[in-house]
Amino acid sequence: MNEFWRLFGLIGLTLVVAWLLSLFPLPADWPSWVAFLRPQWTTLLLIFWIIHFPKCIGVIWSFVVGVIVDVMLGVSLGHHALSFSIIGYMAVELEQRMQLFQLWQQTLSVGLLLTVERLLSLWILGASGQPTPTISYWLAPIVGMLVWPWLRLLLLALCRRVGLL
Repeated sequence: MNEFWRLFGLIGLTLVVAWLLSLFPLPADWPSWVAFLRPQWTTLLLIFWIIHFPKCIGVIWSFVVGVIVDVMLGVSLGHHALSFSIIGYMAVELEQRMQLFQLWQQTLSVGLLLTVERLLSLWILGASGQPTPTISYWLAPIVGMLVWPWLRLLLLALCRRVGLL
């Protein structure tokens, strides 16, 4: 039971940090396209937790986290819930393969999942009548791919320190 609370405490802590990184405003004097260089922190964390703890984290968790992100960002309810649920399902289906992948293969797979999440968000934006984002909209999956190896190392070290791995 103690391991259960350590796992969900660590997941909760990392999600709060990801939400803070997503919500903090950038300095006003920075160009507007710099905002698109932010990695998809919450999606990256969901992918990590699903790959490493698939019995505890899955599609339902992804949906709930998506609803929380929708409320925090003030977007139409279900926007992130739908895309996170689909990414969560894909990650659950791929988790056994992704654990066997070398780091570069895992990074490419994560990049593909991040791109699918962006495509789903673009589709939802189009369906809700929002304007089409600029080409810089597609920078976030690339930055997420570059961040993945370092984020994975950090989270694995945290898991080992807490005694989960």
